[in-house]
Amino acid sequence: MRNVLAGAAAGAAGTTALNAVTYLDMVARGRGGSSAPQQLVEQLSDRTGVPVPGEGETRENRTTGVSAVLGMLTGVGVGTLYGAARALGRGPGPPLAGLATGMAAMAASDVPLAALRVSDPRTWRPADWLADLVPHLTYGAVTAAVYAMAAPGHKEPCPGR
Repeated sequence: MRNVLAGAAAGAAGTTALNAVTYLDMVARGRGGSSAPQQLVEQLSDRTGVPVPGEGETRENRTTGVSAVLGMLTGVGVGTLYGAARALGRGPGPPLAGLATGMAAMAASDVPLAALRVSDPRTWRPADWLADLVPHLTYGAVTAAVYAMAAPGHKEPCPGR
């Protein structure tokens, strides 16, 4: 159970890093945020018959909030699965584990967008792929590194030794 909790905490740290890199990219390039997460919430609402309450700006704000929460749940969820997988046995070191975890997080966010036809990755330009890839690789690297530090059995070096 401690591995799973360490994975969840690592996933939360990775999610924070992903968001920071995404917002820094928006600042650097002066680009707007993606509307895809909100469109995904709209599609999920339509397909499940569970409405997003409210009208106008209130409804839009709720849709934005739900999409942000889903992103956080995805990040923590992937980290939790990472911790559970690591508990099963030895795996690759943090660099390779980070790459795999970043790609898993990218798939966890992009596959639903494609499946619900919110976005078609086949039409993305290289800049679009890069804007998606870099934050997810950052997520993976941070998640793997934080897990390595927080996992049961990690020995913190003693100062002065």
